[in-house]
Amino acid sequence: MAFRNLSVADADARARDGSVTLVDVRPPAERDIAAVTAPFEALEDGGLERLLALPKDAPLAFLCHHGGRSAQAAMYFAQQGFSDVYNVVGGIDAWSLQVDPAVPRY
Repeated sequence: MAFRNLSVADADARARDGSVTLVDVRPPAERDIAAVTAPFEALEDGGLERLLALPKDAPLAFLCHHGGRSAQAAMYFAQQGFSDVYNVVGGIDAWSLQVDPAVPRY
């Protein structure tokens, strides 16, 4: 199994209750435009290494702009042996439409 899809609403709820680690794979410049208010990790500044050091059964959900880059990241982590991996369908754009309209669309 590679990864499963997760809706933005479920990703928000699970990130807030601590049952999944949300990982925003977008570069800092994109997160400066629009970012979720739920807790999240990023890949830069040692983030990739910290995430790869987590237990292989740690639940990880990957987020990008529309879902393409996050699917690639989810596949990478699945290939590294992680077993509970999700792609957040629709990315930050869907998050803005379905979870938090205060998040700007770009």
